[in-house]
Amino acid sequence: MLETAAETPPDHRPAIVICAWDPEDAVWDPIEDLSGQPWNPVGARTIAVPGGEPDALAETLTAHLGDQYCRALLLVGRTRRSAHFRLQIRAENRSLDGVHRLTSVGPAVARATAPAADIVRALNEAGLAVDTSSDAEDDAGSYLLYRVLSSLPEGLDTPAVGLLRAPENTPASTVQRAVKTAAEAMARHLAPMPRSRAS
Repeated sequence: MLETAAETPPDHRPAIVICAWDPEDAVWDPIEDLSGQPWNPVGARTIAVPGGEPDALAETLTAHLGDQYCRALLLVGRTRRSAHFRLQIRAENRSLDGVHRLTSVGPAVARATAPAADIVRALNEAGLAVDTSSDAEDDAGSYLLYRVLSSLPEGLDTPAVGLLRAPENTPASTVQRAVKTAAEAMARHLAPMPRSRAS
């Protein structure tokens, strides 16, 4: 009689980390039904990282992106500057309080690597108004975006990193829809993990 495998087979799908950085704002809930299983876009899997203290959170997110299975990061938070969703496409070299440079050796600006045009198109097709902006907001989201982007190794295999902001009074259900739409757009750009790399 053949023995059945007791272990769960490895998941070879590339991973997208989704992090709502403000622990006081339940803007993203990865569990969409009573199954207790996190939501996943087609062709990828999600890893939910809860918000927290910015320095510790930056280290956690950077560590995730150092994993060969993790191919993308979507930061999620709020904007006080727009009535639309806002895709921030760059971050400045600023300390958390915005008073001085975060590092004297890092670039002045770090550009997001997520597929911005595809995310905007997908959100618009879903009926969600969105703006792209190069202007950083003085909060933990901009700080985290710069910290993560400036720590990425250079090369062709750079993970996709983006920051999506929702207007302050947007209902959680609408934010959930926007996050899923953005993650789906990112997932379409992720190549399947090679067997030699995923094993």
